Amino acid sequence: MKNTKKIPVKQLENFSNIFTQLGLVLVLFIVYVTLEHRTEQKAVINFSPSFEAGIVYLEPNTEIIFTKEIKEVFKVPVIKDVFILDEPIKKDDNSAIETIIDHTPIKIPTQVDIDKLVEVIIKEAITEDIPYDFVQNAPVFKGCENLSKKETRICFDKKMNQFVQRNFDVSLANELGLHSGKHKIQTQFTINQSGNIIDVRIRAPHKKLEKEAQRIIKKLPKFKSGKQNNRNVKVRYLLPITFKIE
Repeated sequence: MKNTKKIPVKQLENFSNIFTQLGLVLVLFIVYVTLEHRTEQKAVINFSPSFEAGIVYLEPNTEIIFTKEIKEVFKVPVIKDVFILDEPIKKDDNSAIETIIDHTPIKIPTQVDIDKLVEVIIKEAITEDIPYDFVQNAPVFKGCENLSKKETRICFDKKMNQFVQRNFDVSLANELGLHSGKHKIQTQFTINQSGNIIDVRIRAPHKKLEKEAQRIIKKLPKFKSGKQNNRNVKVRYLLPITFKIE
């Protein structure tokens, strides 16, 4: 008769397949529970009492997701050009006569009697002195009458020099103790429209020489006045007096 006593090791080998299947079922169950488990949502932003505008405090280990806000863009309707045909141009009747009205008054010409015309010459007044070298008709020294313009000027200068030589006091120059050599007295005067001497100006190396030149000019005879455009004018004349001391 066989021994029917069970061996523990062999019994466990018989249940190995059952344990494998149970383990597989358990793993699948755990995986299923894990996938179906829902975690609680946590706040990403922590609004603390000291929250400031523009500053966001995040909790550690939080995942940040940025989403782009889609803005609605309003499209402006585009108005297309509408082409409108012009009306046909009607031709006018060119047969009409154009009438021009002129409001300009008509001037009647005035008849002038040539025999009664009078010639009027407007002469400008000459107030400034004319230099002796530029006047048309130079003043005439006594004794130089009835000569040509050129001869009158030569005679004027000759008579003027002779008059100064005859009347100048040479001894005065020696009394002043001037150094040897040439000395000059600059004189200038104007012969007015009446032939008289005015506006005398003298510059000399000594006051006594100025007085002597003034005395000589006062002794000059009356002139026949100079003329410009057939009018008596004032003529400015320069008279340098030169003397030499040895």
